[in-house]
Amino acid sequence: MESVKINARQLFVLIVLFEHGSAIVIPLGVDAKQDVWIAILLGLVFGLLLFFVYRRLFEYYPDQPLTAYLPQIVGAPLGKLLAVVYITYFLYIAARVLRDFGELLLTFAYPETPLFVLNAIMALTVMYGVYKGIEVLARTGELFLTVLYLLALAGFVLVFVSGLVDVTQLQPVLEEGWGRVWRTVWTETLYVPFGEMIVFTMLFPYMNNPVKVKRVGLGGMVLSGINLAIIMAINIAVLGPDAVSRSSFPLLDTIRRVQVAHFLERLDVLFMIALIIGGFFKISVFFYAGVVGAAHLFGVSSHQRLVYPLGLLVLLLSVAIANNYTEHIHEGLKIVTFYLHVPLQVIIPVSLLVIAAIRRRFSQPTK
Repeated sequence: MESVKINARQLFVLIVLFEHGSAIVIPLGVDAKQDVWIAILLGLVFGLLLFFVYRRLFEYYPDQPLTAYLPQIVGAPLGKLLAVVYITYFLYIAARVLRDFGELLLTFAYPETPLFVLNAIMALTVMYGVYKGIEVLARTGELFLTVLYLLALAGFVLVFVSGLVDVTQLQPVLEEGWGRVWRTVWTETLYVPFGEMIVFTMLFPYMNNPVKVKRVGLGGMVLSGINLAIIMAINIAVLGPDAVSRSSFPLLDTIRRVQVAHFLERLDVLFMIALIIGGFFKISVFFYAGVVGAAHLFGVSSHQRLVYPLGLLVLLLSVAIANNYTEHIHEGLKIVTFYLHVPLQVIIPVSLLVIAAIRRRFSQPTK
């Protein structure tokens, strides 16, 4: 690990930027139709329960990342195998998010540019940030979070001023009961983005005041969850549930409809800046976790040595994982959720906590 520390504000910024990340770009929870905002808030509630699991593991091993204390909980052979699995998972999700934003740029801004070129530009930027270290990323995040919220506020005002919002599109609430909402929670909104907080088990040890991890984590997740619920509710109110479910990038489709006095229009290019900011930090956090975990596991003295080799791997993987965007989204929602998110975000961490608690209980000296 780097011999640097970040403060509570910087961790909060990283969490908020990370949680927004690709969640404001992809059609999140659209299977719930006009009740998507309920599905996101319920995903947040259960995501907070998962966060308590991650935080408790951190409290047991406050100076170590996840990949370091896995062997201590389940033994060296299995622990190292699980560490490799988590490192691969972090790098794979970094590649998936990179593909999300490559497709976004390809669709809205650079239709004639090869996907590999767009992904390479973003990947090189991420590699440079990760090479500089977590403190530089955190300080950069402090600057960009302000930009993100200013753009978000401007977009919110412009959408309402344009008269695009039709709240009747959000009705009837729970038209088909709770079944559809719960299905969306258990198959999507719990894991993306809230369950992805598992990656921060690699960053918590950098906190200069570990006591504040709980407050900062809860605050960042709650703020992000409320923001995402509002964003998706606005998308539904502007586009309608059917149009949102068919859209590849609902938020940008909403922004493209903004027209004020026949003067302010075609603002989607401007708001792509906000989306790219979130994407950069989400990819960077996943990539940094994978690089630092690999450096620790394989005894590499400095994580910088692995940045560019693993960065090239992530870049190539981002292009190779799917033939097109439709296939990419299908894999993310139907395959990755059940074979990666559920075991790595829920089953394994909960099992680790139970084992760690038992070990701690029986290792306490008797009085």
